[in-house]
Amino acid sequence: MTPQMLSPSVLPESYPVLLENIKTRIRESQIKAAMAVNQELIKLHWWIGSEIVRRQEAEGWKAQIIDRLCKDIQSGFPGLKGFSRSNVFYMRTFYMSYSRVQQAVGFLEVPPDYCLNIPWGHNVVLLNKIKNLEEREWYARRAIENGCSRAVLEMWIETGLYYRQGKAPNNFQRTLLAPYSDLAEQVVKDPYCFDFLTSIDQVREKEIEDGLMDHLQKFLLELGSGFAFVGRQVPLRVGKEDYYLDLLFYHIKLRCYFLIELKAVKFKPDFAGQINFYLAAIDDKMRQPGDNPAIGLILCKGKDNLIVEYALRNNSSPITVANFETQLAKALPDDLKGTLPTVEEIEAELERSFHQN
Repeated sequence: MTPQMLSPSVLPESYPVLLENIKTRIRESQIKAAMAVNQELIKLHWWIGSEIVRRQEAEGWKAQIIDRLCKDIQSGFPGLKGFSRSNVFYMRTFYMSYSRVQQAVGFLEVPPDYCLNIPWGHNVVLLNKIKNLEEREWYARRAIENGCSRAVLEMWIETGLYYRQGKAPNNFQRTLLAPYSDLAEQVVKDPYCFDFLTSIDQVREKEIEDGLMDHLQKFLLELGSGFAFVGRQVPLRVGKEDYYLDLLFYHIKLRCYFLIELKAVKFKPDFAGQINFYLAAIDDKMRQPGDNPAIGLILCKGKDNLIVEYALRNNSSPITVANFETQLAKALPDDLKGTLPTVEEIEAELERSFHQN
């Protein structure tokens, strides 16, 4: 007998709430299960890497033995992915990269917590592209916080986000209360990378704005998590005059309006006065109960940080100033692109060791 569907009108009042609660618990359980599987996989890779390293050190295992190990694992588990020659070498690199970092109480016996909470592919990207442990941890924790894909993580690294985040000169410590001021400082960066735009050396602000709107998704990605787009050229009436805000956002975490003013020239002190006026009007006309003071970001083609400091010193509104570039990734110094030895380099070293013995 087929069960009959009840009409919504005869369902108990508590039914919709219970249904949503069950859905939420199911989603949470699915996420926890996926995380548990990922953590077990990372631990397995760590263990395999540690076993290979120990046998290399104690028994002199060479590259040929590891090649045979990979083939035998694949033969024993047909169709099982993740045990290619290169991936097994990554397991060795993974273990070597973290276990040999001296801690206060000895060497690491398990992977760091941030390694356990990102996918294996993210760990491989960090091993390949980042040499400095502190920098690697920074990217990993940002990936966890934002739930970013591997492609986004690679983009962050290529554009040197670690060296840009929180670097824009501002007056937040004086105009905002802690810890809100600290969070606001970490939201902004300097410079911003708009490499999805064509050359903008000679264009006007409107053409830059048009380009950013044509690539809004990429623009939001560069701004960072938490930004919700409100509008462009947002009208603002003050007295009998009409003014237009270049780009207006609302930041979810900061709980405030975030105004971006575009300047296709080098920073000038009067820019700070203009955006201060806009921010005061936004707080008066648009700010809702529970909102924090609006923040202003002036994006310009060049700046003198001392001039910025003087321009913001006695300003009453929270303002930050940053450059924007279109080829930032190519312009990064070579010393910011340090990498660990690649799999090929590790293999070559093993081969040399084999022939020397």
